[in-house]
Amino acid sequence: MAGTDRQRTLIAEGPAIILVEPQLPENIGMVARAMANFGLAELRLVKPREEFPNDKARSAASRADHIIDAAQVFDDLPSAIKDLHFVYATTARERDAFKQVRGPVEAGQVLRQRFNNGEKTGILFGRERFGLNNDEVSLADELVTFPVNPAFSSLNIAQAVLLMSYEWMKSGLEKHTDTAFRGPELEPAPKEQLQGFFNHLEDALQARGYFRPMARKEIMVNNLRGVLTRAGFSDSELKLLRGVLVSLDYFSPKTPRGSGAPEGRKREKPPAKKINGDQPGDE
Repeated sequence: MAGTDRQRTLIAEGPAIILVEPQLPENIGMVARAMANFGLAELRLVKPREEFPNDKARSAASRADHIIDAAQVFDDLPSAIKDLHFVYATTARERDAFKQVRGPVEAGQVLRQRFNNGEKTGILFGRERFGLNNDEVSLADELVTFPVNPAFSSLNIAQAVLLMSYEWMKSGLEKHTDTAFRGPELEPAPKEQLQGFFNHLEDALQARGYFRPMARKEIMVNNLRGVLTRAGFSDSELKLLRGVLVSLDYFSPKTPRGSGAPEGRKREKPPAKKINGDQPGDE
């Protein structure tokens, strides 16, 4: 999905993402991209295997340069977390540790609450091959584990960071159903407009012999009305459909739209039908 917009305000806050001994610079870059997607900005690296920063990481970051440029490198994990008030360690397997274990949704909410209280927090992610060792896990306050397939529980490090980053962003929404943008607010069409469309459609279908056998016309009309009523059309949508019917009334395969007006024909609105005893009028 392409969606980078440099004209909009860049969100850059929240917990630090701490990678312990990452092996591939490409993974570091993809982690940076995932962080940028969901408003995280502080990346800390503990003894990366390759010199950092490097071009491979920057390329994989897909323009999340602000994270790559600001990333900090540490010689050991205690140094990387010494200024933090609260730290989560991510793990895919059960640990022999007396620590609270949370899912990513709850962990995101806890991080948001602590952030709002002014605390500095972080999330630990282990090596690509075997994650965090027990000594490293022991430095964390609590654990986070993801609800994954137990027979295939290993996540790529960038995937794991993406999941936690998403839960962090979601925890800050007023509603979990909030989206970055919404469709237009369309008001339902008034019943008069809907009735006019039904009448127009019925006339067009009648003229083309749709209702066969005629003994079933009433049932067929009612079925059509049931389907179209369920759709909940707006006024503008009904106008669009009425335009389609007008085109079908006026043009034909022999004289399609754009070929000139069919000879001997004038464009006319279909006659309006009475609605509940009212006088006919334009729809």
